[in-house]
Amino acid sequence: MEIIPSSRFRGTVKYIRALIFISLILAILFTVCIAAVIAFAKLEGAPPLAVPQTTIFYADDGTKIGESDNGQKRYWVSLHDISPSVINATVAVEDKKFFEHHGFDMKRIAAAIIADVKAMRKVQGASTITQQYARNLFLTLDKTWMRKLQEALYTIRLEVNYSKKDILEGYLNTIYYGHGVYGIEAAANYYFGKTAKELSLAEASMLAGIPKGPSYYSPFVNEKRAKERQKTVLMSMVESGYISQKEAKKAYETPLVYSRHHEVAKEQIAPYYQDIVKHVLRTKLGIDERTIEMGGLRVYTSLDPRMQAIAEQQIHDIIDPASNIQVALVAMDPHTGEVKALVGGRDYKKSPYNRAVQAERQPGSTFKPFLYYAAIRQGFTPSTELRSELTTFRFDDGSTYTPHNYNNYYANDMITLAQAIALSDNVFAVSTHLFIGEDQLVRTAKKLGISSPLKQVPSLALGTSPVKVIDMVNAYSILDNNGKKVEPVFIKKVVNHRGEIIYENKQSHEQILDRDAAYVTTQLMTGMFDPKLNDYTTVTGQTILKDLTRPYAGKSGTTETDSWMIGYAPQLVAGVWTGYDRGEKITKMAEKQYAKRIWAKFMEQSLQNEPVKAFKPTKGVVGVYINPDNGKLATKACPVKRLTYYLAGTEPTEYCTDHLHNKKKKKRHKDENDSWFEKLFKWF
Repeated sequence: MEIIPSSRFRGTVKYIRALIFISLILAILFTVCIAAVIAFAKLEGAPPLAVPQTTIFYADDGTKIGESDNGQKRYWVSLHDISPSVINATVAVEDKKFFEHHGFDMKRIAAAIIADVKAMRKVQGASTITQQYARNLFLTLDKTWMRKLQEALYTIRLEVNYSKKDILEGYLNTIYYGHGVYGIEAAANYYFGKTAKELSLAEASMLAGIPKGPSYYSPFVNEKRAKERQKTVLMSMVESGYISQKEAKKAYETPLVYSRHHEVAKEQIAPYYQDIVKHVLRTKLGIDERTIEMGGLRVYTSLDPRMQAIAEQQIHDIIDPASNIQVALVAMDPHTGEVKALVGGRDYKKSPYNRAVQAERQPGSTFKPFLYYAAIRQGFTPSTELRSELTTFRFDDGSTYTPHNYNNYYANDMITLAQAIALSDNVFAVSTHLFIGEDQLVRTAKKLGISSPLKQVPSLALGTSPVKVIDMVNAYSILDNNGKKVEPVFIKKVVNHRGEIIYENKQSHEQILDRDAAYVTTQLMTGMFDPKLNDYTTVTGQTILKDLTRPYAGKSGTTETDSWMIGYAPQLVAGVWTGYDRGEKITKMAEKQYAKRIWAKFMEQSLQNEPVKAFKPTKGVVGVYINPDNGKLATKACPVKRLTYYLAGTEPTEYCTDHLHNKKKKKRHKDENDSWFEKLFKWF
């Protein structure tokens, strides 16, 4: 018998077919949507895993000298450098199914919805580690639907483009642990004074509980609540099979020793130096302010912490605390240009104005080595003689210029160039300047890197155009380096948060000066420390000779408002300036000696463990013994003789005959015995 379906049955089948069809369509659409979202995630590519991190500055020896973090401590470490206990504790308490789901835990979401509906309020979270990480990568915390959609898309992009280990590493490096501390490395250091790799199970379980409510579960806020949260973390680890009940109990009962050193404000190391480093990052390397402050950079500087400490200590010890005089010091490696120490003032907190690189002051006689280098290139030699006497120079336009020596002392006789620089004779300097042409000094100074405007006038020979301390020390470095170009180097290398080198310093070794003339100039500059050149007055380094134990070349400079000392050994160049910010006159004798004394103490202590070296002659120079009184070749009869270097072919050929004929010598203040300087040169 044929059974004919009723109209009701046929209708039911029709609805079932329609439902199946619609379900199939929806499934297809859902699949297409999922595929589209995944395709979109792939097309968009891997989102950056970086968030604001602390930029760290390192000294030349690898020690940390400072941070730039806007009050937020952030460091990035690889998963390999994080204690397994931290990883297990975090996964157990935050997202047990982390390694199983694809960014969203559907069962957890459903359970959270049911719990919230029952309680008629939000009582249970369902965010996975990936979702939380996606949230961390957004700097805004608004709770709009658009924001939630962006987070969801970001979560998918993370899961599609990164491995679980990458996501977990990013999460642990960005999660907030309270007190301005972001990331497990910063948290380990802040709470326990350790690295993330060194954390014990007890410490790891305590830290893993904080992110749920940093201001609530921090042990520094309420240790009792923190311990209760730690117990929850440990129980979650037991449930997940990471540890046993016995291990959990032991970890919970282990007393925790917290680090409180972070609460003590640390003195900033070399603050003037760090300011320059940030300036170089901005201007030379083109790194924006936000990246410098929160880009997680590792900036490796050339600072020598020991030299920096010596510089600061000597300034503190030598300058009278009651004095308002200011100071600047720069020390450089003459072969690399690396700035090893820098002081821009007596107290950074009172005045962050950096006198070492910002101020322009009259250099006085420290400018003369540039003049005499130019003169040597124009045919002058250490034996070239000019008169030292009160002189008024008259010019074609009717103007006059009368330079004066210190205390108005003059030889009223002929003196050699070697004596002139050692005694700092101003008349000799101006005469030389006018003789070789005023443009020669300007050209030489510019070639040596003096960036300040220079007036092409007779007084420029005496250092009347203001210059920067950093430029002067760099110029002396070039002389010390036998004319090879160097520039001040503050940053040796910059590494980004992923460990990639984004900048590495490479110095030019261009020969910008004649190496032989530069060496002769250096030897002329040793004269300020050699009493054999004493004449109508003593050499300008006489007051610090007792403090020096090795060969140096240098030049001091004094104006009414400025006091300078710049000098070098083969391994190190340093310059010191002292003066008042508002250009007050330096009238106290003690204050006039500050620059020399600081320089001498700094050089001696900085080079204390270095071998004593003489300046190695270049191939194109010749050293001969001369009578320093007249610049002629010394004979056995000469009571004083000094080893002096000349460009090959320009050395004197005439022997001194003054003492052979028993001629009356000019009255001098010479020490008849060899100086320490002469003895060292003979030894070498």
